[in-house]
Amino acid sequence: MTIYSHSRLSTFEQCPLKFKFRYIDKIIPEIEKTIEIHLGKTVHDTLEWLYTQVQDNKFPTMDETIVYYAEKWAENYKPEIIIVKKDMTAKDYFDKGVEFIINYYTKHQPFDDNTIEIEKKILFNLDEKGKYKLQGFIDRLVHNTKTNEYEVHDYKTANFLPKQEKFENDRQLALYSIGIKEIFGEDKEVILIWHYLAHNQKICSKRTNQQLQQLKQETLALINQIEATEKFPPYISKLCDWCEYKNICPAWGNSPEKEIEKNNEEGLDIW
Repeated sequence: MTIYSHSRLSTFEQCPLKFKFRYIDKIIPEIEKTIEIHLGKTVHDTLEWLYTQVQDNKFPTMDETIVYYAEKWAENYKPEIIIVKKDMTAKDYFDKGVEFIINYYTKHQPFDDNTIEIEKKILFNLDEKGKYKLQGFIDRLVHNTKTNEYEVHDYKTANFLPKQEKFENDRQLALYSIGIKEIFGEDKEVILIWHYLAHNQKICSKRTNQQLQQLKQETLALINQIEATEKFPPYISKLCDWCEYKNICPAWGNSPEKEIEKNNEEGLDIW
């Protein structure tokens, strides 16, 4: 049995060499995250805390929610975190997060949409024999009792707002909807919802069962391609500036050999 995730699949598509560094060589990068990742995780953690409190019949004020965000930011922030955009400071990113929290809180209070699970783990077979499984975590799962639909909610802190076509072809939440249907029934409608916090917008999409079966086949085809790959070339793109492996990437005149040897000796494992 081999477990894949959307992140693992998209890493291979983004850059085969990055995939090799992370999942085959199991290299732990010296600097593991950028300021964008730190912002995204802190906002996710804050909204997770907020809905957990609501499920416990506690209703934090907006100020209390912002205080929690600030504490989580300080707890996990490190000065060496990469800031690619030279016209931005760590405080600028922190302030963006505060704005995200204020806008989201104002728009969605009193948070009574019948959230049933937070950070829900999804694990299901991609093939009949169970050789390959897909695992993921849903930011928030809602059961809309008015429509009897299940809603997969995902928070995005990116500045760029894609066109609707991107959402109609999104793989990650569509895969999660397969897992939801396996739990609650193939006949259930699953709505995919993205919260683009920088734009204070909610985007929705959904898939038919036929589309989901096709997605399973496409995902298996990608996995077969990955497992048949013997050479892992680097893909140079604008994403390289945010890559945690740039300092060992041969495409940028660097060498990964020492890091590979060190991680092999330590027997590190990365899922």
